[in-house]
Amino acid sequence: MFWLLVNLYLSYFKIGLFGFGGGYAMITLMEHEIIKVHGWMSLSDFVSIIAVAEMTPGPIAINSATFVGYQVGGILGASIATLGVVSPSLILIIPAARLFIHFYTNQHLQRAMDGIQPAVIALIGFAAYVVGESAFTDWIGFLIALPALLLILLTKIHPLLIIGLGALAGIIIYL
Repeated sequence: MFWLLVNLYLSYFKIGLFGFGGGYAMITLMEHEIIKVHGWMSLSDFVSIIAVAEMTPGPIAINSATFVGYQVGGILGASIATLGVVSPSLILIIPAARLFIHFYTNQHLQRAMDGIQPAVIALIGFAAYVVGESAFTDWIGFLIALPALLLILLTKIHPLLIIGLGALAGIIIYL
């Protein structure tokens, strides 16, 4: 159990440290650590945890760390994984903020940020692809996703309502 907790902390520390772009960009890192490196759960279970983490209040990285940690190591695992994902921010944010403010107008920093942003978009796109592989098990998934995407793009309907409508559609269609 001790080594499991150490691995949970170190894995989520790594995710928190290299998770540029926030929670959605971290999904690819989480999937790699949780499924490929440690085999703590299946892709299907991971996608379910991401869905629940997205629906609950709070940042997706912290929520998913808590859920995965609980699944793998109980309450102590949840605490350790959550601490792991927030530790890099707690350790680095003050010095980084001071440096960033001091060098904000530096052209090299601006160019680096211009390069990081498209890379983050690529990570988010890959996370969508990985989650989509598990979510679209049949054509009905596309039948639910397409109207949801159109509602997001074309209306100002709150995302929680769209999630609720998707859940309702799944219940009705799969009954």
